Parts: sequence; C-alpha cells; structure tokens
Amino acid sequence: MAEHNIPPKPRPAQQDLIARWQQMARRIRVPLGFLAAALYVFELWRRAPSGDAVAWSLALVLPGLWLRAYAAGYVKKNRELTVTGPYAHTRNPLYLGSMLMAAGFALALLSWPVALVLAVGFSVIYIPVVASEERFLRATFPGFDEYCRRVPRLIPRLRPAKQPPEEGLRLGTGKITGAATGSFSFTLYLQHREYNAAIGAALLYLSLLFLRPAMEAILPGAR
Repeated sequence: MAEHNIPPKPRPAQQDLIARWQQMARRIRVPLGFLAAALYVFELWRRAPSGDAVAWSLALVLPGLWLRAYAAGYVKKNRELTVTGPYAHTRNPLYLGSMLMAAGFALALLSWPVALVLAVGFSVIYIPVVASEERFLRATFPGFDEYCRRVPRLIPRLRPAKQPPEEGLRLGTGKITGAATGSFSFTLYLQHREYNAAIGAALLYLSLLFLRPAMEAILPGAR
C-alpha cells in the first residue's frame, strides 16, 4: 500500500479556524444529540422497524463495538503514541467504530433522515476534534509525522503498518520499552469504560424491539 502524505502543519489562521470550529461543535453537539434522539423516536413511531433491517444492522454495529473495545485496550491517552493493535491499521479506530455503529442503527430504521442527521453530526463534531488531536500529538510526540506516513487517518489499511522507531512514541525522555510492541489490556478497556458503548447499543436494540409497542400501549389510537 502506498504511503500516506503527512498532514500539513496548520498555519495560525487554520489554527484559529479549528479553534472556532471546536467551540461551535461543543455548543451544538448536545442539541444535535437531542435532535437525533427525537428523530429516532419519531421514525420508530412512524413505522415499525423491519426485522431484516435490524438483523442486517448487526453487520455494522457488532464490528463497530468490537473495534472500539479493541482500541480501548491499547490506547494510553496523553502518555504514549499508540501504534499497535488497531492503531497499526487506522489512526482513529475509536471514531471509525462509532461511525460503523451509527450507520448500523440508521440501517436498522431504514431512515434517510436519521442517516443524514448522523452524517452531518459526525462531520461537524469529529472533524475539528481529529484536527485538534493531531495538532496535540504532533507537538507532543516527535514520532507522529512518521506514524502518519504509514497509517491512514480513518479508512484502515489491510495489513498492519511497520512500526516506526520507538524514539518519540512516549511522552518524556529516557529509555523506551514496549511502545511499539503493545498488547491488548483488559485493564485499559475497563479504565476507559468502553463497556458503556455495549450497554448503549443493547439499550438501542431493546428500544427497536419494545419502544414502539410501549408507545402504542400508552397512547392508543394516537397514530
């Protein structure tokens, strides 16, 4: 696979734009979340979900859950530039997992409005977040640019990237051991509370099965 170009270092004007975009994203993410939830309930009330669509949605949601869980067991935020596990395939496996899950639930409802709101929400919120995180990583870890050459930002490469030299992968100075040979840690998974994603997905599937009948029982004849 061809190497990926290093993302250009942002100029001061670009940094100001990213900062403003981040501020806007922080202001709208909660209202956007409420909008998505309200639209989800409306679409569920408007028509019953298809059993086939719900079943097919698992093909996106389960890999998304697995990817997030897998990544959570590797990443050591602000302490180490994680380059092993899923991070040898994509620089943002957590966000990719979230996108797969969101696409899966939109598929479960067969709803273009829900899919559109989710797509706009991810674009508005995650683009400035990724830009800000890359700026921090570039300033903190000297090995980040080399890592960018090897690993794409989002769409994963099929084979794991060759690991860069360990220098510059960890914060601070001194001898570096294990930075490029990490393994999954269930302790890290628990520390990051990634099990909340599985709980949330389970609740959403329960809502697909039982929320509409419950609303019809509470509001008979409202439709």
